[in-house]
Amino acid sequence: MPFHPPRQRALSAVFFSICAVSVLDAREPSMKSPPAAINPALNTKDRVGKIGANRYYTPSNQILTPAGIQVELPGIRPQAIALSPDGKLLVTTGKTNEVIVLNPKTGALLQKVTFPGKPVPTEATDDPAHAADGGGVKTKPDSGAQLSFTGLIFSPDGTRIYVSNVNGDIKVFGVDAGKVTALRLIVLPEAKAPKRKAEIPSGLAVSRDGRLLYVAMNLANKLAEIDTTSGVVLRTWDTGVAPFDVALAEGKAYVSNWGGRRPGKGDLVGPAGRGMTVRVDPVRHIANEGTVTIVNLADGKVKAELFVELKPGALAVSPDGRYVVVANSGSDTLSVIDAKTDAIVEKIWTRQPTDLFSATPNALAFDKSGQRLFVCNATQNAVGEILFDAADKGSTLLGLIPVGWFPGAVVHDPTRNQICVGNIKGIGSTKKLKVGEKPKFSSKDYFGTVSIVAVPDPKTLATFTAVSFANIRQETFEQAKLPARPGQPARPVPERVGEPSVFKHVIYIIKENRTYDQVLGDVKTGNGDPTLCTFGEAYTPNQHKIVKEFVLLDNAYCSGIQSADGHQWTGSAITTDYVERQHAGWPRSYPNMKTEDSMDALAYSPTGFIWDNAVKHGRSVRNYGEACVSDCGWTDKTRKGKPKWKDYFDELAAKTGQIAIRCKPGIESLRSISNLNTVGWDLGVPDVVRAARFIDELHEFEKTGNLPQLIIILLPNDHTGGTGAGTPKPGTQVADNDLAMGQIVEALSHSKFWPETCLFAVEDDPQNGWDHVSGYRTTCYVVSPYTKRGAVVGTQYNQTSIIRTMELMLGLPPMNIMDATATPMSDCFVATPNFTPFASVPNQVSILELNPEPKKVNDPVLKKDAAASARLKLDEPDRCPEDVLNRILWHAMKGTRVPYPAWAITKMDDDD
Repeated sequence: MPFHPPRQRALSAVFFSICAVSVLDAREPSMKSPPAAINPALNTKDRVGKIGANRYYTPSNQILTPAGIQVELPGIRPQAIALSPDGKLLVTTGKTNEVIVLNPKTGALLQKVTFPGKPVPTEATDDPAHAADGGGVKTKPDSGAQLSFTGLIFSPDGTRIYVSNVNGDIKVFGVDAGKVTALRLIVLPEAKAPKRKAEIPSGLAVSRDGRLLYVAMNLANKLAEIDTTSGVVLRTWDTGVAPFDVALAEGKAYVSNWGGRRPGKGDLVGPAGRGMTVRVDPVRHIANEGTVTIVNLADGKVKAELFVELKPGALAVSPDGRYVVVANSGSDTLSVIDAKTDAIVEKIWTRQPTDLFSATPNALAFDKSGQRLFVCNATQNAVGEILFDAADKGSTLLGLIPVGWFPGAVVHDPTRNQICVGNIKGIGSTKKLKVGEKPKFSSKDYFGTVSIVAVPDPKTLATFTAVSFANIRQETFEQAKLPARPGQPARPVPERVGEPSVFKHVIYIIKENRTYDQVLGDVKTGNGDPTLCTFGEAYTPNQHKIVKEFVLLDNAYCSGIQSADGHQWTGSAITTDYVERQHAGWPRSYPNMKTEDSMDALAYSPTGFIWDNAVKHGRSVRNYGEACVSDCGWTDKTRKGKPKWKDYFDELAAKTGQIAIRCKPGIESLRSISNLNTVGWDLGVPDVVRAARFIDELHEFEKTGNLPQLIIILLPNDHTGGTGAGTPKPGTQVADNDLAMGQIVEALSHSKFWPETCLFAVEDDPQNGWDHVSGYRTTCYVVSPYTKRGAVVGTQYNQTSIIRTMELMLGLPPMNIMDATATPMSDCFVATPNFTPFASVPNQVSILELNPEPKKVNDPVLKKDAAASARLKLDEPDRCPEDVLNRILWHAMKGTRVPYPAWAITKMDDDD
């Protein structure tokens, strides 16, 4: 594939050096440090959330200072955006059953239009010309509708709006005199995937005459051509795996394929959601290919399938129709296709080519002239402005425009020379509080935004670029590249990769779904709210003892909001465009890495997981349950049913061998480094069983002296499973989880490896709870001989901080921008060790107590909760409505007379 080497050299030489750059081209602005008033120094003691006027701290180390007008969209994650041809209406939608109509000049809300739903019969229309637009039928609102990954477009004449919807249809809206109305839906053919029937429409394109609509059918791996008048599918074509977007140029349709070519016989494959497969690499088993399918619309034949780079998503056609640009979100690059020759003629980096993964380009828009191309760099929370020149000197990235968190949609407004950007995560999990209202937050307080920003002049762009770099801690990014210095003393947390640490072993415990206030809100020395504490010291005596004897971290956060993104953050220190867009109903998968159906090679970061990083650099690894699928049962195959909660305790005590404790790796790369005689996700198995499996091997390692350098342990039972009859009570499961953790810490601290070992523990996400500081705040534990004793540490840390700290201890380089710029947890340690071991304490409540039958429950609310729990999908991770489960847990732990904090949950249709 022909590229222009000078173009690549221009990008690497000119744009990306931090704060000071040699200006090699008069078209490129120089970059300087931002004025202090514009971007003051970061304060690592700040809390996550709003920290100043137009200034927000994310739970992934970054600052947001979005430029221009900010349109706040509480409860919405805007994933697509479109501007009417006359420039009078700006529409967006995402994780909602509405189209949001805005004034593109002021950002003022003009309308919220509910999606049309299923048609219901009525009398025939008097106007046959409009029958296809619903004139002959009425529709009822589709309250369960959710936007797909992308797909929002006006017809060329501006009278229609088409919206992709994950429930297998296209929503059609009419526009008349500036007013938008819901008209009808176009139902797509079934996808016929192994585990889902409804299609997942994604990117859309409309022919110039408005007669034909082209739809990327993400699940069926097809492109569809639809008559916009009748809604009839006229033709379909095979594409690659998980087609994302479609664009029209030179009489052809171009379709980007997230997963590359369809797998063939003998190809190494991994899961891709709903029983589908995708090609994967042989080492990490992560999706490793991206393509663009080209369809000749005149003869109806697929002309070619071009290789591009990883996770090709958004497409943009230059105004003259000559070039099709592809955003490769998994490679931080753009591929430029010449539509006349269908050759790739340019590769544009959206970051410094020698840097780590750091941009995630996922949306594109040209200006009217075709000389400027705007790209959403989602991981940088910025829009890159590119001088587009594929025909001559090569394209150049001029600078960055700061916007909201994780931008995922962009359009250029030629009338006002501005860009309008949909920020999927906006300003994070927060909410507006009324005057005098007590702070109270949940991870599901979605707060997306739309940024409306005038295209900056060179001087302003230079300032914007410096601000953007400061916001993503580019200076820290550069420092992470510095080589190890010789002669450095061993420290708990080395300052640079490769410098010595006092630790040779790191243990990483991943727990499930708790906020700080829920567990440690009753600790008087920390910043807690005891009224929100449902699993306090009576249920978690070991965790309370740990934070009293070691450090209490009351400013630590999860970077994600639920298991699907949580296990990406805990394992990879980053999340992907694929995962963030899946929040629209999780149509392909809920990639929490706990069950077979949740494994999805498309969801995983192209930079891999912490275990991949360790193995690559020669570190020994042992995994106990993370990303593994449980396969426990009776050893006697003729014995019916599954072992019950108490059966496992009996087996643990008697060791009769009647129960087989086993699991299988959900990601094939884990097979050789996992203990497959333990438990993965299975709330029916006590965590003390998991602890015992680890402790048994710990004793074996003591005999050989070969404790692995990185150990990962899944302890999920603090997730809890409601109040269904015969299942463990919520308090029972939390107490079991607490005891298991105490036992692990005790065994470790009494082992020969204690002097050289550090243990970290954190929740995967905080979704099943509430907190008075932030919906992201969680419990975090650091245990070692070098950990501060009896201290409270208020430095802001998160899951990426843990990853970064473990990497420094083990001499591993960072994987991407998030762990590279994370704050190492140095404040948790001292230079002089205290080798006093930890003594676990027995559970204070029964870990055998089960929920009674509803008929034996006297309280009517608890009886109702018990009946509801029996109907919920509590045997699957995170597959029940969060508000329902949280109310059940609140009533079970606090009683029914204590008012439930209804503010704690923003209920969503797809709450899981």
